[in-house]
Amino acid sequence: MQDSVIRYLRLYIVVLAVVLTGLMTEGQAGNTVVADSVTHVPLPGASVFDFQGHGIGVCNSKGRMPYISASSYPVIVRCLGFKEKTVSNAETDTIFLQENLTELPEVIVETRQHKILHLLGYVREYSTLTTYTDTVFLFREKMVDYMLTPDKKIRFRGWSQPRVLKSKSYYRFTDALGIDSVSNECNYHFSWSDWIGIMSVLQIPVTLKRVEYGTDTVYGKYSPTEVWIRNKDRINIDVNVLADTTSRKWVPNLSAFFQNYLDFDNFRVRFNYDNVVKDSVSPMELTGYSFNIESEGRGRNMFRFNRPDEPFFVSTYAEVYIIDKEYITLKEAKKWAGIKFNTEEIEIYEPAEAPELQPAVLALIERVEGVNPEEIRLKLTPDHRVGQGKIVKRDLGYRALQLLKRLTGISAAKAHRNMNRRWEEFKKEQIQRNNNRTKREASNN
Repeated sequence: MQDSVIRYLRLYIVVLAVVLTGLMTEGQAGNTVVADSVTHVPLPGASVFDFQGHGIGVCNSKGRMPYISASSYPVIVRCLGFKEKTVSNAETDTIFLQENLTELPEVIVETRQHKILHLLGYVREYSTLTTYTDTVFLFREKMVDYMLTPDKKIRFRGWSQPRVLKSKSYYRFTDALGIDSVSNECNYHFSWSDWIGIMSVLQIPVTLKRVEYGTDTVYGKYSPTEVWIRNKDRINIDVNVLADTTSRKWVPNLSAFFQNYLDFDNFRVRFNYDNVVKDSVSPMELTGYSFNIESEGRGRNMFRFNRPDEPFFVSTYAEVYIIDKEYITLKEAKKWAGIKFNTEEIEIYEPAEAPELQPAVLALIERVEGVNPEEIRLKLTPDHRVGQGKIVKRDLGYRALQLLKRLTGISAAKAHRNMNRRWEEFKKEQIQRNNNRTKREASNN
């Protein structure tokens, strides 16, 4: 009897210790909140990085930071649309981020024929592939574009997923002993960044339509799935895709990946809109979006990094900045769609609001660019997203799309058409003037 009581007491102590540990961990994870420095509104979906560029986690729907061990500090807190901030220790209740306003060149619709919206974007991503013995870290910068047809009557499909125009990749391979190597090539495509696209027109919640400031939370089956934040004419939407099956509408291109063999541990998407004047938001007001995805496995069992029976884990954090947009004609859109780009001539335009890269990432870039490809032969299939070329910091008001048009010949063709049109108009004016002069001379006689 006494032995039985002792066993129960031991079991009770163990359970109590586990519960208390869980409560302590939860308290640590929820002590610090990330918020807007002006409105003091929490920022759900804000991401936390260590100084190596590796993601630690994301803030929940109330803006609370994930659990961070003391040894992980200092950390970097980042949220698209805000200036990133370095946090040295955990002794703070609130981390305020300063808003980083984005300015885009004015979009002018020249004629009624310009009905297709073409957007140019800059992508910065951090992805990691991990097994029990090996790790592959990827930092990548890309130029992408989108072709959208707001007028559904137009028979042109376009694309809402990012089409890669130019890319630069930097890989670091590390084994179980800590020995690493670097390259700009890899035969494993594990990044999620090519699958998250632009949403079409979205209706603003009723509670936010007639106010300047406010938040609205949409609850899913298990937890909040959408958090809308309005700050005058700017709207941010944070989406927890895993909160409800209906949340998958935000990532329609990934519907086939929600399978039994692919387990998502985290899936959050954030969209930023500016100059919103209607009761809806559309790609026309989109300034950028970001996403944080963590999964066990990666798409349709396309490969196994190491042994066939060994699991692997993938995480991707990416920021997409819309740097230029314009309406074009259907003829121009079709030419854009079928064009074969020469990546040697295309440059990567980095927006001015993009934060400075971490020292560890800069060191990786320097190592990769220091590799002499003429002396090394890797037995790997080249990553088709790899390109060469410099990265240019983009100034405000700079029309990057105009440069691409010159490279592709679209602007030359348009200029030629405009010249012909102006010449025809000039001829008509001259004929009209001659006719008027003839009539005046006839009336005088």
